[in-house]
Amino acid sequence: MHHGEEKARVFVSQPIPTSAIALLEKHFRVIRNADDRILRRNELKKALRDADGLLSLLTDKIDGDLLAGAPKLRIVANMAVGYDNVDLKAATERGIMVTNTPGVLTETTADLAWALILGVARRLVESDRYTREGKFRGWGPMLFLGTDVYGKTLGIIGFGRIGQALARRARGFKMKVLFYDEMEVSPRVYERLKARPVTLETLLREADYISLHVPLTDTTRRLISREQLGMMKSSAYLINTSRGPIIDEKELVRALKSKQIAGAGLDVYEKEPALAAGLKGLSNAVLLPHIGSASVETRTKMALMAAENIRKALSGKRPPNLLNEVRWNRGKQP
Repeated sequence: MHHGEEKARVFVSQPIPTSAIALLEKHFRVIRNADDRILRRNELKKALRDADGLLSLLTDKIDGDLLAGAPKLRIVANMAVGYDNVDLKAATERGIMVTNTPGVLTETTADLAWALILGVARRLVESDRYTREGKFRGWGPMLFLGTDVYGKTLGIIGFGRIGQALARRARGFKMKVLFYDEMEVSPRVYERLKARPVTLETLLREADYISLHVPLTDTTRRLISREQLGMMKSSAYLINTSRGPIIDEKELVRALKSKQIAGAGLDVYEKEPALAAGLKGLSNAVLLPHIGSASVETRTKMALMAAENIRKALSGKRPPNLLNEVRWNRGKQP
């Protein structure tokens, strides 16, 4: 950078781990939303007017209209693996790079999906509440009977990094693992994990626990609706740590209420942060506030990865996690 040349400006839309801010501040002028809240659209618009880079979060809707008001913007670094909140096409048309943070959150998210499986099976949340309310009067042979996880059948919808990490965990529980993926998965991958590819229908009919690990796209939106819930066993549990709109939430509430399925463990919702009517009152659902990748270690890695994507992009290099083919070396070369 030449002397006296103004540093590129990077906007960070919500508080993130300080190590990532420090990395950005070494190279750029960092402007950030210091409040622990999601910015309103007009606030984000204003912040992007003269930003060269944006470190965005899932809660930021980055569409063509927003990008139109950001003439200097060269990169949107999404601090997530999913990027359904970013209009990739609109960004590409404007020559704006978009990056994500794959890989670093795989194991943590699989851990949380596993926690939900165990949580719904053994009725942890209900039992905890019961104990705190002072209702525990001593051991009882019929008190909070749950369901075994060991030796059961796990159905994994979406056999990418996180789906495979879940399959690895299932081996310790001697589970039979079925998976469905619309993309071709190499036999080398699934044979090593002792998992078997099946159709979606077979998976829904046979699995005791069904866990969703697909990105949100036009083909996966409401992938699980009335018909699919109807195929599940009445003793089966549905787990979602991917994206809310993959399940038709209204239909899920109906299936849980009528005991059509045994229960659900959800980390994500169709109209986040709102819950479908009636969901809150169901004791056979465990509801978490989108904390799939929320470990100190992982969120730090994600933030550093997003910051590194910005650092590379704004110094005229190709960022490691580029999602769209744009002329990424445009603008000032260092």
